[in-house]
Amino acid sequence: MADSVTPILVDSYPDDDNYAESSASELTSLRSSITDYVYENGRRYHAYHSGAYWGSNDEKAIQALDIMHHVYTLLLHGKLFLAPIPNDVKRVLDVGTGTGKWALDFADLYPSTSVIGTDLSPIQPGWVPPNLRFEVDDCCDDWLYENPFDFIHVRGLYGCVADWDRFYSQAMEHLVPGGYIEQVEESIVADSDDGTIEGTKIKELGDLGLVAGDKFGKSLRTVDEMQEGMIRAGFVDVNVHCFKVPIGPWPKDKHMKNLGRYMRLVWEESMEMWTMMLWTKILGWHREEVEVFLADVRKDLRNPAIHGYHRLKVCYGRKPTT
Repeated sequence: MADSVTPILVDSYPDDDNYAESSASELTSLRSSITDYVYENGRRYHAYHSGAYWGSNDEKAIQALDIMHHVYTLLLHGKLFLAPIPNDVKRVLDVGTGTGKWALDFADLYPSTSVIGTDLSPIQPGWVPPNLRFEVDDCCDDWLYENPFDFIHVRGLYGCVADWDRFYSQAMEHLVPGGYIEQVEESIVADSDDGTIEGTKIKELGDLGLVAGDKFGKSLRTVDEMQEGMIRAGFVDVNVHCFKVPIGPWPKDKHMKNLGRYMRLVWEESMEMWTMMLWTKILGWHREEVEVFLADVRKDLRNPAIHGYHRLKVCYGRKPTT
């Protein structure tokens, strides 16, 4: 079980080359199982509210987001949410929907539910179930929905919101009494049970990311801040479920090994997406410096002696009925 307390047992890799198999071959095998833009430093970014979000939205980023959706699904053993929402939920909002995978899966599972997915980038598919629609919107603006929602889903919005208190307040306002908000976030600084992550480029990447996020004015520490934010906004019955997500196939447990294999692929496909805008515009690095640093991170990712993982939390709360 991928909980946050139990140490992850490490598998043995006598052949380091097998652990560090090429990204191309792994991408091929893993992939089989599962307007307008701004261009800078070789990456494509959203044009709507340009600069509000640090990540790119090009094909490589889209692919990484889809793989990450698969990681979430594997982690929760096929569940799309943990909040105890009713089966007859009527209206659902997916904030920061990305490629729309979660919203699509939810709309298919609940065909009588009206689902809205919002994002800064119009990168969602055009053909969708009749009960789902996607909208280009900034969750940091005023929420203008006429009718309240029964369930608001939020995932991976770290570094996207400057004023989380306002965000949770608006979510509260746009929920029906007894409605739920659920948020899924992960740490950007890798950890390890055996200390092998210390002194690595993997760890340094996360530490630098926190500095960049603070200077950007949008915290990348959301995983540790969302519970208190929901409580301050007045949500009740706030629950937190904590997990470890390995980076690489180093765990002995088959389920964790599979998670780690996909998570490493997410890193390799999206590191440049995470770093390029923040590190060049906020930290003042040159593009070439970022690329050299990431090349060293990739070496660490293929080192079976480094047993890093993300801390991931699922947090949900309920709007009071009175």
